[in-house]
Amino acid sequence: MSWLNASFTLFGEHILWTDLVGNVLSLAVVVLAMYKTLWTWPVQLAGAALLFAASLHAHAPGNGLKQVLFCVLAVYGWIAWTRGRREESGIAVRQATARERIVLLVALAAGTVLVAQLFLHLDWLKIAWSPWANAYIFVGSAAATFAQSRALVDFWIIWVLVDLVGVPLALKSGLYVSAAVYGIFFVMVMVGFRNWLRESRDRNTHDTPSRAVTA
Repeated sequence: MSWLNASFTLFGEHILWTDLVGNVLSLAVVVLAMYKTLWTWPVQLAGAALLFAASLHAHAPGNGLKQVLFCVLAVYGWIAWTRGRREESGIAVRQATARERIVLLVALAAGTVLVAQLFLHLDWLKIAWSPWANAYIFVGSAAATFAQSRALVDFWIIWVLVDLVGVPLALKSGLYVSAAVYGIFFVMVMVGFRNWLRESRDRNTHDTPSRAVTA
């Protein structure tokens, strides 16, 4: 399967096709999530699989494990949104409750510590740069994707927090396309956050069901 390692040179930098296509699909996921379409999840699954291959090539096991988790969460989100679509009200976006926010923050903090310790003590992972940054991105990405599957507006904010660490980590790992995409993500995530927040507020104001998931 040599195609997994296929690459080209751009501005003197070595670019993997798996990194490029995987990140294009990841950008598509952000747009699809804005519109709450079920295509969000199969596209995310395909993108995560390609980025997993790119991470293995770049010897970035932390990012690779994150993509494996993305695959699992994509399946979970696909099932959750499909189930919601069958209901009369469809998927209704909402802001997380105070309790849910506390749970997400505690999970992010505790999870980062736990995963960082695993990265530090499991030699086969060979984390080349900052196991803490890798752990933070791993856990933060999981928390964001889980919150997305629950249609919580807050998942956009978690992605912003992940992006702040993701850019330098991707640059250090030589995944230049990923680093550029993280920057684009930031802008798109802010737009998505604005749209979902507005929709959740309109729903609370008018007490009417939110727009259902589209095909």
